[in-house]
Parts: sequence; structure tokens; C-alpha cells
Amino acid sequence: MGIIVQKFGGTSVGSVERIQNVANRVIDEVKRGNKVVVVVSAMGKTTDELVGLAGQISKNPSKREMDMLLTTGEQVTISLLTLALLEKGYEAVSYTGWQAGIRTEPIHSNARIVDIDTKKVNNSLENGKIVVVAGFQGATLDGSITTLGRGGSDTTAVALAAALKADKCDIYTDVTGVYTTDPRYVKKARKLYSVSYDEMLELANLGAGVLHPRAVEFAKNYLMPLEVRSSLEQENGTIIEEEVSMEKSLVVRGIAFEDQVTRVTVCGLPSGLHTLSMIFTTLAKNGLNVDIIIQSTTNETETSISFSIKTTDLEDTIAVLEKNREELQFTAIEHESGLAKVSIVGSGMISNPGVAAEMFQVLANHEIQVKMVSTSEIKVSTVVDQDNMVKAVEALHEAFNLSVIENEEKSKVNV
Repeated sequence: MGIIVQKFGGTSVGSVERIQNVANRVIDEVKRGNKVVVVVSAMGKTTDELVGLAGQISKNPSKREMDMLLTTGEQVTISLLTLALLEKGYEAVSYTGWQAGIRTEPIHSNARIVDIDTKKVNNSLENGKIVVVAGFQGATLDGSITTLGRGGSDTTAVALAAALKADKCDIYTDVTGVYTTDPRYVKKARKLYSVSYDEMLELANLGAGVLHPRAVEFAKNYLMPLEVRSSLEQENGTIIEEEVSMEKSLVVRGIAFEDQVTRVTVCGLPSGLHTLSMIFTTLAKNGLNVDIIIQSTTNETETSISFSIKTTDLEDTIAVLEKNREELQFTAIEHESGLAKVSIVGSGMISNPGVAAEMFQVLANHEIQVKMVSTSEIKVSTVVDQDNMVKAVEALHEAFNLSVIENEEKSKVNV
């Protein structure tokens, strides 16, 4: 008898009918002889509705009180799911994040898990109970309730699986697995049967919304096998593991993309050893994340630095730079919005030179201008006009043969 951790997102528990469906999926796992821990999110749009209520009272609500408010969403779900399991004749018990022993750092709205005391959960499992845990939340050592930020329920599930030394962690969602790209935009997108931790981490960081990067990091650090599966359809999903067991011939395994990107150029900076560290330390201290960075030397004494940010951060970025103009000693700030980032990802790039060149050639053939580039061992990211985003993704998807994936192990009912 092994331990299986199952995570169900907001869409999967969005109604009483869907909660009943989740209960049946949990029971199926119990019937296979496993001990089961279930991690759930708030129902549907509950979190958004709670944020809206707070917004009617305060334009700048306290982060501590927002954590207190938002954690109630998951508590509703754990109670309803546990009631459904009890009604079906299965022993079950629900725990909030802090009751389940999840301890976090003392940061509100985006805390990280620092420790999990599994005693209570283990005792319940030993007593034959299904344990239902609220995702997205924990508590500090002094008892303050915290939330884990976007994708927090994924992180809760993987962290619990690691702490419990579970055999596997299943992430149930409204899609059947991880696709070569977003099938809502590219009709020829195909489901992948396996992806490495490193590939999934790149895809998640680059805009693929199936899994949160922090959850993938946990899984990689503890070598916890993950499977992304559909909560509504009975078929195998995508296995995330250390080394892919299928589709090894694929040089590029997926294409990620995100819009609302802005390029900022800081002109006339002094050309010195500390220029880069000064400008990006200043931005980091103000909680501003930058992505692709390009430095170009104007002359012997001046340099310009371009970097990409989320368009929503543009106003704050300019304000921070202007506030520190005297210290940074730049002459002007230029910016261009209406951009998007398109990235190809695949561990096969390590042993196959020329992938980046092929990507640039494909984009050039489709008259798509590349405005910024960033590379790593297993990914190449480009910044293009937002109007060309989907066109670029479709062209690259076709060029790297991602629409004709063949596998000896097709989707089938999981047994």
C-alpha cells in the first residue's frame, strides 16, 4: 500500500457536481489499495470574488488580512469534499494548511514553505482515513496565517508528497496533460506523454500555465514523480520525471509564449564595472523582475541596457529608475510595449547544435522580426511583436514537427 497525493484545482471543484466527481476519483485510488491525501483549491472563481469584496472596502488592503480572507476559500472546498466522501461511506478528515503542519516563512501573500510536520496527516492515514488538505496556505511559527501565492495549491501538493515520501503526486486539472503548446491557440498541439523536470521548469517559467514553477522545483529537488491529468476524463496524462522515457527523438519538446511584454532601454549609462549590478539591484529592491537583458556599448564612456518586463510593471519600473536617476547617471529611458515572448524548449538542444539558427530562419521566413533573444542549454526565447505571437508559435510548431508526435503508448484508460 503506497501513498498517493492528488491535487484538484479550482475548475475541478467548481461546483457540487464536480466535487462529487472528485470524490469518485479519490475513491478509485483508494480501491487500488493506496492511502490518499487530497489537496484542493478554492471553488471556481471564489478567490477572485473574495479579492473583489476586499476591493470594495479598501484600495490597498492589508496583506495579512487578505491572507486571512483568501484562505477561507479552500476551507469551503475541503469541508464539502470531505462531506461527499463520508456520504459515500469512506472515512475522511479535512485539515487546513496549518492543521496539516505546513509552516511557512513570515511573508504574507507569497510565502514559501519551510517545514511540514506530517504527524497529524500520517496518523490519519494510518487510521484508514482519506486526508483532505487545503492548498495555497500555511502558517508561521507564531501562528499567523499565510498564503503561498499563485499556483500555491500545486506547491502544497508536491511539498506534502515529498514530506510524506509518497509514491507519486497527481495534479488533476481541466486539461488532459502537458501539450506541445497551448491548444487553445494552436489546434495541432499534441499532448506529451513525458517531460523532464528541467523542461517543465522552463516551460512553466516561460508562460505555460499547467504547473507552477515552484511546484516543479520541489518535485525536481525530491525526485517526486508528477503526473498532470484530467479530472474529467479517464486517460493517462503527462509524466514529469528526471529523464523522459518517451519521445526521446524530439529536439524541441514544447513552445511557450506570453503576451504583455515591454522592452525598456536605459540610455547613456556610464560604462563601468558596476553599472549592471547597480541598475538591477535597484529594480530588485523594489520587487521588479526583469527577464531578457541586452547591453550595448555606445562609446568608450557610455553604454545602454535593454531588458524586458511585464507591461503591468512599466509604470513602477520607470518611477523607480527616475527616482534613482542621479545615482544611476543615465540620460534617457525608452520603452516599447505591444510585445510578446515566444520560446522553444527541449533537452535535445544540448546535443543538437543549430536549433537557435533554425528558429531564427523560420521566423525570418515568416517575416517576423526578432527584437530580443535569450538562451540557455535547453531553451531559446525571442521577443517579437505581440501581433505576430500566434503566427510565430504556429510556424515553429510546424517547423519542429510537434504536430506529428507518434507514440507506441497512446492515451488510454488508467488502470
